[in-house]
Amino acid sequence: MDRRSFLESCTARAAGAGGLAAALAAWQGPVQARTHGRALLVDERGDPLKAASLKPRTNYVFHYPFEATPVFLLDLGKAAAPVALSSKAGGVYQWPGGVGARRSIVAFSAICSHQLVYPTRDVSFISFRAQRAQRGLQDDLIHCCADHSQYDPARGAEVLSGPATQPLCAVLLNHDARADTLTAVGTLGGELFDEFFRKYEVKLSLDVGSNAKRPVAGQATVRELDRFCRNLVRC
Repeated sequence: MDRRSFLESCTARAAGAGGLAAALAAWQGPVQARTHGRALLVDERGDPLKAASLKPRTNYVFHYPFEATPVFLLDLGKAAAPVALSSKAGGVYQWPGGVGARRSIVAFSAICSHQLVYPTRDVSFISFRAQRAQRGLQDDLIHCCADHSQYDPARGAEVLSGPATQPLCAVLLNHDARADTLTAVGTLGGELFDEFFRKYEVKLSLDVGSNAKRPVAGQATVRELDRFCRNLVRC
């Protein structure tokens, strides 16, 4: 059994907190995977999201591990292999690659690692671009129009250009092959949630209220980004 198959098998068998911690330990390296509440991904009707229902190369968003922290969910349409990356602090970690039947489904924090730009209900300066941006290096990158940082989601959201100093934080997913469902189980890489909450404390209190820092557990609703956000900035 290869590493990715082993990881999904371990996570699928993890019934309790101890089992989940043991499964996440398989990702451990100098930078540790972090356990957060398990959140089944559901559609806007509240039904479990089927991995096969995701449209390839399309922006989806959900919130995890906190009520106010957005995540990009992407089916890249091609397999994403594991890759070694490093955080801003220099810690090396092994991103496990994509999940799903084609190993093509990935998830990353939608908070840009340079200026902490993120999608809101009103506007999003950061998104996945199936075709390259005006100042883009190639197709199929996550591009932030605020500073023109570009991340490659097929390689763990590593930085390809711009001032960003570390990859987007990865959200670890478990794919249940029998039910074809996806569950967020933790994060890996350089988390910026503390900085995010400090920078946007006032805005988040207005947009989300007192629940902004509440951990997500149980389920998380997935929407296409253009249904979540009123204005997707293109550049």
